[in-house]
Amino acid sequence: MSRRLSFVADQRGAAAFEMLIVFLFLGVSLLLPLADVAAAGFQFVSAWEALRAFGQKIQYAPPSDVTNWAAWKSALPTSVSGYPINNLQVLCGDAITACSATNVGSPKYYSYTTTVTVAPIILTTVLCTSGNANSCSYTLSYSARFQ
Repeated sequence: MSRRLSFVADQRGAAAFEMLIVFLFLGVSLLLPLADVAAAGFQFVSAWEALRAFGQKIQYAPPSDVTNWAAWKSALPTSVSGYPINNLQVLCGDAITACSATNVGSPKYYSYTTTVTVAPIILTTVLCTSGNANSCSYTLSYSARFQ
């Protein structure tokens, strides 16, 4: 048998070549989107942990004078673990509305929000609203009762 015919009969290299195509397909169609979801999940979990940590600070280090909620609120940090604390409200009274000069009931709840921004590579149309990478921000809210 000639050398050329022996190479044609021996097709061991075909499987190796097909594996490159399979790995490329799996990497692009399965692993990169999965990495987008995982990265977004890690950011959500990190932001949620920051919200809980801030809530624990509020619960376990309450103000000495609960009637002076405005001074206590201004002394709190504005960000935790790199996540901004937005819309911090102290809710007072039996109606559970924001404390103000007219609502001077005892503080019962606190609530606040933070913003998480994700930056997907492949799943921009799925994870972002309107497919715009600039609008990949989500707001997480948290509230709890004073003890």
